[in-house]
Amino acid sequence: MTATAPNPVLFSPREIEEAGLCRKMLHFMFLQREVEERIERRLYRQGKIVGGVYVGRGQEAICVGSGLVAEPDDMLFPCHRDMGLYFIRGIHPRQIFAQYMGRVDGLTRGRDGNMHMGDLNRRIVAIISAMAASVPVATGAAMALKFQRSRNIVFNYFGDGATSRGDWHEGINLAAVQRAPVVFICNNNQYAYSTPLDKQMVCANVADRAPGYGIPSEIVDGNNCLEVYEATVRAAAHCREGLGPYLIECKTFRMTGHSAHDAADYVPRELFEEWAAKDPIRRIEQRMLDYGYASRPEIDALYQAVRQDVDEAIAWAEASPFPDPATVLEGVYEDRQ
Repeated sequence: MTATAPNPVLFSPREIEEAGLCRKMLHFMFLQREVEERIERRLYRQGKIVGGVYVGRGQEAICVGSGLVAEPDDMLFPCHRDMGLYFIRGIHPRQIFAQYMGRVDGLTRGRDGNMHMGDLNRRIVAIISAMAASVPVATGAAMALKFQRSRNIVFNYFGDGATSRGDWHEGINLAAVQRAPVVFICNNNQYAYSTPLDKQMVCANVADRAPGYGIPSEIVDGNNCLEVYEATVRAAAHCREGLGPYLIECKTFRMTGHSAHDAADYVPRELFEEWAAKDPIRRIEQRMLDYGYASRPEIDALYQAVRQDVDEAIAWAEASPFPDPATVLEGVYEDRQ
């Protein structure tokens, strides 16, 4: 975004820092939404997507607010609604579109056609479909960092439904016992596929489960990007100081079905209306306008630039070839010759 920096005569150093942070947040959240809109509502419906489509509409503040805290060598374990993490780590939208269309220039080189993607060079571990299954793996990665005496930590993302699975509890317990430096971030979007929260757990909050494992936790407004960021700063500091894991529960709402083929008829319509008023992009945009961090034309220019980048990325990805079937075994087995 090419917004004019706040005047140092009129703004304090803290406000100038916040203005820059808000511009980054707005950029990455809007980029995620625009890319996912094209994937779900255009390319998927045009039959160009290989595999399923799961988006994070309305939840962008969680991955963006926390991802901007992570250091370059921290490890990220995203779930299927955290695309903003890929952009923060420098992955271009064209690679994402190529991935979803099964092209050779996607992150898996056409071996997979949806969100099962990672980039170990950028310290992003590929998504595991059973979300809770990533928790023991993330704990193991955090233990490895600890054994290496690294100051780096792990960020592990999952939904509320994952916290009702056994592997989630096993992984959390192991992390607590080993004092592993991992920030556990729960995208509590109120539904595990079609199961509402009160039908899968009796406790009022996911964070209520943390004391049983002796780890700290906090609950934040998952649609407030700045609040997510500030909580993650505290959690990351806790982990870097060698104090063990930390759980953040982000209260949000899934503004779509579980996936592109799900009409979400089981969700009361009034909930969509209620949470639409809490849209994380509109909230950070309004803060920037209210505090004078950017003008309306500057924000509109950001949106237009993102849309143009996305248009170009789709064209690039569609020009990318499909993988050669003769290479299907490359990267599957170790070559010992």
